[in-house]
Amino acid sequence: MRAAIAFVAIGIVVVLGLVALVVVDADAEATEIADGGHGLQGVPAEFRAWILKADGECKQPAMTPALLAAQLYQESRFETSPGKATSSAGAQGPAQFMPGTWTTWGRDADGNGISSPWDIGDAVMAQGRMMCSLLGQAQSSGYGGDVRALALAGYNAGWGAVERYRGVPPKSFARGETYNYVQIILSTMPRFQGPGQLQVAGSGAGANALRKAATRIGTPYSWGGGGPGGPSTGFCDGVNGYLGGKCSASVTAGFDCSSLVQYAYWDFTQLPRVAAAQYGATSDRPVSRSQLQPGDLLFWSHGGQSSIYHVALYAGNGNVLHAPRTGKDVRVEPMNSAMPQKDYLGATRP
Repeated sequence: MRAAIAFVAIGIVVVLGLVALVVVDADAEATEIADGGHGLQGVPAEFRAWILKADGECKQPAMTPALLAAQLYQESRFETSPGKATSSAGAQGPAQFMPGTWTTWGRDADGNGISSPWDIGDAVMAQGRMMCSLLGQAQSSGYGGDVRALALAGYNAGWGAVERYRGVPPKSFARGETYNYVQIILSTMPRFQGPGQLQVAGSGAGANALRKAATRIGTPYSWGGGGPGGPSTGFCDGVNGYLGGKCSASVTAGFDCSSLVQYAYWDFTQLPRVAAAQYGATSDRPVSRSQLQPGDLLFWSHGGQSSIYHVALYAGNGNVLHAPRTGKDVRVEPMNSAMPQKDYLGATRP
């Protein structure tokens, strides 16, 4: 019996917790690892960006990418086909939602016009929202033990079972299913914990924009795709957006270089959409290479402002965070090799 099965069978309605984008207080000094503190490894590529996004949208400190990954592995082994990810009780998809539970947590996260427990983005984001709410309940419950264990028990058996036992139900409950579910997930979390991809120190709009962009590491490049609300499919213009002779952008939800920058800064500064316009909007605040700070914008051009073709965020230590080109994903790379050095135009500070 999967997590959402027991949740419905017991008939408990979990109160919706506060789920929001993580925006670090601009007055707070902090050093963070932007992909959740423990990194992420060992998950299929199509799940990675969504796991990081779900983690980034939860304010509960106990939430980590590895927790979500280990839970998905236990629920479905990352399977997405109806033949392999449908339980005998009717739970569906990689996060194993029953239809009734899906109506509470499911949304069209990937923007394809359908809210489906079979869509990876929809399923992982629904899992993240439900777990975030349960972690909040666990934190405020006053019950002893690991809040992650309490939340996992609530996901598997319903929060009513946790309230009944004032903690994780014992082995005698449901033939040990919930007890074992919790123990297995917590014990397998380390296999999914990777090194943090990016450490961001300090405060202010630049550092916070870089933190926000870093939650999108692993998101595919999509020419013309993305914006302030997140990744979306793009388009092909006769030259750009193609991969292997086919229009990749029209079927790939992601960012291009300038939409990633626009997304990163939107909460602080509403920058224009394209790289040349972003340079024009910030060129009155130029920054020399020796004075670069996290979040500064770096531009590359074939010759002057009118020929700007790429923008990236300075990530510190000589690195940039950017969406490079079709066929690649959002990543951190050395500034000197991210784009041809001869094309470097300069940097600005929004």
